Amino acid sequence: MAATSSPPTPIDLFNYYQACSPNVSSPLYFDTRQGLPLEALSQDTADSPFVTEQFQVWPVSDPSQTLTLSDQFALPGIEQSVSVPGTDLTEGLTYAWEVQTVAASGTSAWSAPCYFTVDNTAPSSAPTVTSSNYPSGQDDQGGAPIQLTFGANGVSDVAGYVFSWNGSLPVAGISEIGPDGIPQFINPYTSDPANFAAASTLGGSATASLIPTTASGLLVLTVASLDRAFHESPPTTFFIFVKPDGPTVTQQNPNVKFDKKAQFHLTPDPGLQAASPVTSYTVQFFGQTPQTFTVKASADGSAEFGTTLDSPDGDWMLVTSTSADGWVSESSYWNFQIDTTPTVSSDVYLENQTSGGAGIPGTFTFAPKVKGITSYTYAFSDGTGGTVAAKGNGTAQISWTPSQSGFYFLDVYGTTKDGIQLIDYFYVFFVN
Repeated sequence: MAATSSPPTPIDLFNYYQACSPNVSSPLYFDTRQGLPLEALSQDTADSPFVTEQFQVWPVSDPSQTLTLSDQFALPGIEQSVSVPGTDLTEGLTYAWEVQTVAASGTSAWSAPCYFTVDNTAPSSAPTVTSSNYPSGQDDQGGAPIQLTFGANGVSDVAGYVFSWNGSLPVAGISEIGPDGIPQFINPYTSDPANFAAASTLGGSATASLIPTTASGLLVLTVASLDRAFHESPPTTFFIFVKPDGPTVTQQNPNVKFDKKAQFHLTPDPGLQAASPVTSYTVQFFGQTPQTFTVKASADGSAEFGTTLDSPDGDWMLVTSTSADGWVSESSYWNFQIDTTPTVSSDVYLENQTSGGAGIPGTFTFAPKVKGITSYTYAFSDGTGGTVAAKGNGTAQISWTPSQSGFYFLDVYGTTKDGIQLIDYFYVFFVN
């Protein structure tokens, strides 16, 4: 058959989901112990439904040692693959491979060669880590990005570094599915600079400017070297001690009553403000309804806001500042606690005492410690109970008669006009 009717040469050549390298001087590096997938796409032909994709692999140093692998049921227009057994590949050698389409209509030309080198060994030494502005082993002022230098520690094939603040290192590898449904390898050095940095030269150092995710107290950065096959070295941990840098939280109306608005003034840590001006504050407020909100800072880094103190259990909040360069301070804690239990008294059955007797009625009086109570809910240990409305002054009374002598308790809580259930009070007494 005439050559002009032969199938086109396959396209879209990949090895281990990375586009192949056509340059023998710049091969890709792979760990091939589990085999190496080779992928190619046979272009549409008149042949259907299947064609054969035939691959040849050989050491560049000895082309006579050619290994042939075939996929006899390849579908034109769809990426197909074969896997080179790891046992057929030798550590340290550079290999070439090519592919052609074999069909009933003829055989295509071979593709241009692709090149890869076998690297099954991880870097043997952990990297070195230094910082020019946050030296390890001393208290450092936070606020400015942490300038770091990673060194290969004498390992000649280090190509870059991976690092993390949370103790677990991300893995460079297949991170995206392409539009054709085929997994793609994304270069971590360019796609994820928050966790990866390429070495300046092979076996060289790399620099990074980092803002930690949590900038308080002891910061621990974990770092590992990466070779060209993205093997990780043993890790190094770098310790940074950041001085306390949380904002100052000042309540401007300290005598505020329950269920009323309190006003707050926020002041940035002076060292933090000097390093990079504070632009906002994040407030996590835990009251009757938890909420998180952001308060914009003024030019001097301070800010003010108000919020209602309405939790029967006590209100509290955490406040962090955020600087112009993205530095987030440690949290400052503030809390507010007021006793919202009712006052309980009796004309007959005195608290923690023995009095009265079976069949003798007693009056119990409930009085508020906070304003706004509209009712009281009560329950005696004998199973009797109910809800009673409060008077205008917030007090209420009930009458109760014990059926027998012994130990009793009364559980009482108030409810405000806003429907807030306050903290209950246990009143213990004994009946003669």
